[in-house]
Amino acid sequence: MLNQSFHRALKLAGCLALFAALLVPPASAATAKQATVKKQQVTKSAASKKVVITRKTARFVSGTKSKSIIRISAPPRPSYGQIAGLHGVHDELDLKSSVALVIDQDTREVLFSKNQNAVLPIASLTKLMTGVIISGAKLPMDEMITLTQDDVDTEKGSSSRLKVGTSLTRGEMLHLALMSSENRAANALGRTYPGGMAVFVSLMNAKAKLLGMTDTRYVEPTGLSSRNQSSAQDLAALVSAAHADPVLRELSTSSGYQVAVGNRTLQYNNTNRLIKNPEWDIGLQKTGYISEAGQCLVMQTKIAGRKLIMVFLDSAGKLSRLGDAERVRRWVESNPVSTERKVNISTATKQISL
Repeated sequence: MLNQSFHRALKLAGCLALFAALLVPPASAATAKQATVKKQQVTKSAASKKVVITRKTARFVSGTKSKSIIRISAPPRPSYGQIAGLHGVHDELDLKSSVALVIDQDTREVLFSKNQNAVLPIASLTKLMTGVIISGAKLPMDEMITLTQDDVDTEKGSSSRLKVGTSLTRGEMLHLALMSSENRAANALGRTYPGGMAVFVSLMNAKAKLLGMTDTRYVEPTGLSSRNQSSAQDLAALVSAAHADPVLRELSTSSGYQVAVGNRTLQYNNTNRLIKNPEWDIGLQKTGYISEAGQCLVMQTKIAGRKLIMVFLDSAGKLSRLGDAERVRRWVESNPVSTERKVNISTATKQISL
């Protein structure tokens, strides 16, 4: 009897021990699972820490809080005008452009000048001469031109919405080159000219010489090369000649234009926002920019009843060239120009041959 009781007690103790042992692993598994989840959460949090790169900054973001900001943009390259110290020249209107010239188109009278004989890169102002050559050649404007790899910018690496293989008419290419400064369109115009690019560039230089642009040199039709150079005095002559062409007047002052590319329609706008300003009466214009040239602008406009040609080169900021034009306009409107009130900062002549 005693032995039976003892055996029953052993069985009961064994059952309790087994039951207790079975309870321990789930508890450990729960702990392990909790640790695993926590580790996964940490890993996920680390993965959510991403680099947000803007044009000028890189931000390391975790959640919604910014952890740090690292600036990755390199300082802008100085323009040729800055290197030459042209921005140190003071002028009465406090212009931001290191080179400026304002001429009465009819009398050829110099109303305002600043470093007008300085020879600098002219960026996309080049396209104005491209337009002069294309329009003057009387080539069929409805002829289709197809972009090739040769039209892709390898000089500055600039982008374009016109892909290789896109076909537009010569007239559409010219419109986009003059109004929106489309580099691939401008290059295609030169490349497809009868005789090819070499002939086209030689015609650009020959036309410059014919117009008396003795400080001017062209090496390609877009302005992406800093070797395309000119002076404000020469560019004033070019603006005067281009303004005589109704095609160039119309295309350069168009506020917007659409082109059909495949099954898409691309909207292009004028690079000169003054075109849409009702206070301005602009007969011809062209903008330009590369780092070596700074921000550039040429215009034929009418202010206070006078036809004027304006040239602004090497402006420090994107909007400063427009601000300089506004300063000149207000100055002309508030100061009826006479011989005694002329502003002539450089040693330029009183008249320029246009």
